Amino acid sequence: MDLPIANAHRAAIRSIERVVAESAPPQAPDVARRGITTMLEGGSVLALTGAGISTDSGIPDYRGPNGSLRSHRPMTFQEFKHDSGARQRYWARSFVGWRRMSGSEPNEGHRLVASLQQAGFLNGVVTQNVDGLHRLAGSTEVLPLHGDLDEVKCLNCGFVENRVDLDRRLVEANPGYLDRIVVDPDSVNPDGDITLSADQIADFTMVGCLSCGSMELKPDVVYFGENVPVERKETLKHLEKGSRGLLVIGSSLAVMSGYKLVLNAVAAGRPVGIINGGPSRGDAKADWRWRTRVTPALHELTRALGLEDPS
Repeated sequence: MDLPIANAHRAAIRSIERVVAESAPPQAPDVARRGITTMLEGGSVLALTGAGISTDSGIPDYRGPNGSLRSHRPMTFQEFKHDSGARQRYWARSFVGWRRMSGSEPNEGHRLVASLQQAGFLNGVVTQNVDGLHRLAGSTEVLPLHGDLDEVKCLNCGFVENRVDLDRRLVEANPGYLDRIVVDPDSVNPDGDITLSADQIADFTMVGCLSCGSMELKPDVVYFGENVPVERKETLKHLEKGSRGLLVIGSSLAVMSGYKLVLNAVAAGRPVGIINGGPSRGDAKADWRWRTRVTPALHELTRALGLEDPS
């Protein structure tokens, strides 16, 4: 890597390794719950969700007690773009791991967020997740801030291919490969790959872009060290402008793309509530800090707002 690329790579590593420490104590559960309920009663709250909402669907988070960062470092954009060996490693691992990701289903937390949105309490859902589960659960106005694993983009010509179609091509190019791989099905990572040996990686055959033949195919998601696309930033500005508050659900806000929503809300004088199982980077700036499991908290909120029968 040349110097600018190496510097960007090191900055991405620092982001991956960021430890989110306590910056403000969590509030008493009833205080936080009442505050967030009152905020939602005003309507048009923007929800920002993170990996914590998808753990009940079998997809691990990065920084939780059992987070994948304890045993796995995500690949940076600089590695993926400039190292063909890194791309080979990613696609071999992702070819196996995607079977678990593509079979994941929305959990009750996703469905409760959809209910809040359909009732008008939320004006949109911004998610840092790349699993597509909010849309499957019925949410609309969903902005996948970091993209979606369902699409693959050629870094050479920009051609976009559906991941299902690419997977068919990979299966044809790798007859019997999946049968030769024995892995722990619970070891899939949030970015969709799974740990393989060097021999298993070398045994994998990658396919090229359907348009230009380039081998530089990348899942259309934002890697560490990569910027959120301009068009998504514009959509985000529109959602923020139309919101009356921000509710963070299941995110430590360790990366700037999520934390910036908190900073923007505070600067605009909009209230901020955070529901998370551990400390969040935005705790010191939030009006309400509810340290708890996500799905039970969403159940309590929907009951308080009259969307569930309290009996």
